[in-house]
Amino acid sequence: MGVPTTEQYAAMLDAAATGGYAYPAINVASSEALNAAIRGFAEAGSDGIVEVTPGAAGYLAGASRDAARGARALAAFAHEVADAYPVKIALHTDHCPPEQLDRFLRPLLDRSRARRRRGEPPLFNSHMFDGSTLPLEENLRLSSALLDACAAAGVVLELECGVVGGEEDAVDASGVPTERLYTTTADLLRVAEVLGAGERGRYLLAATFGNVHGIHAPGHVKLRPEILGEGQAALAARRPGARFQYVFHGSSGSHDDDVRAAITYGVIKINLDSDAQYALTRAVADHVFVNYSGVLRVDGGVGDKKAYDPRAWGARAETAMAARVTAACELFGSAGRSLTA
Repeated sequence: MGVPTTEQYAAMLDAAATGGYAYPAINVASSEALNAAIRGFAEAGSDGIVEVTPGAAGYLAGASRDAARGARALAAFAHEVADAYPVKIALHTDHCPPEQLDRFLRPLLDRSRARRRRGEPPLFNSHMFDGSTLPLEENLRLSSALLDACAAAGVVLELECGVVGGEEDAVDASGVPTERLYTTTADLLRVAEVLGAGERGRYLLAATFGNVHGIHAPGHVKLRPEILGEGQAALAARRPGARFQYVFHGSSGSHDDDVRAAITYGVIKINLDSDAQYALTRAVADHVFVNYSGVLRVDGGVGDKKAYDPRAWGARAETAMAARVTAACELFGSAGRSLTA
């Protein structure tokens, strides 16, 4: 079915909100990982989201390291290959910091506007602006302008209110005070006051409730998903019928109960990076260790082309990562609920 249109993506998000489930959003940095993510969604019977950070997009761009070019290349590839699968695969860019707006996010929005003028869907369905390093008012000032630009391009904006701990794509929040890892109700209400509740344009809100990027030892991360519910209640009291559509960053390694609780409070998009990366790389490592003498030319040998052919270890990597994506669909509740079914 391919990459959704603006209207189809809106329907996906609304279906998750009303149905009480969330879409896995899988970070990718290669065509191999993209294919694995799409395969995992298809095998789960789930629509889903594939996303790329500026750093990963720069890696995809080759020697130029031009992140916008790399993102365009990935999107072009995804628009082509996703058509072969019976589910919708939305495209998203993740964690664009303020200093990269002019060379990454805004050029991609320009490309989507040009596509819309030709009657084509936007290149990406949604973009994240990560203003978490800024004071809230400056974050919201930039987010407000971006919301207007995204709405004009038929694109959904994602913004972050609060700080996700750890490090993601060179945005390092490992030293921030612990209290900043928990978004306050007052800050959530300020987001709605500035950006509205959908009437100006659709946005997703990455509110924080103790989230930390990466994998950590048990007990290190203390999630409080009830914070999200408190924000929903406060918003409904001020604007009856209004509801935030939340994003959960840093889900890898989280307890299943915390994930389910976050979904009940309105999370409809859950980012998955570290766990998916590990599944892919673990399968490659297994292939290399098991086929050591074939992958390497040991003691003057010639190796075994069937073992070192990238398609051999790549197929194993794709299968393993696809299985991890399918498992995420099952946990998040999106399995078997594709809107194309």
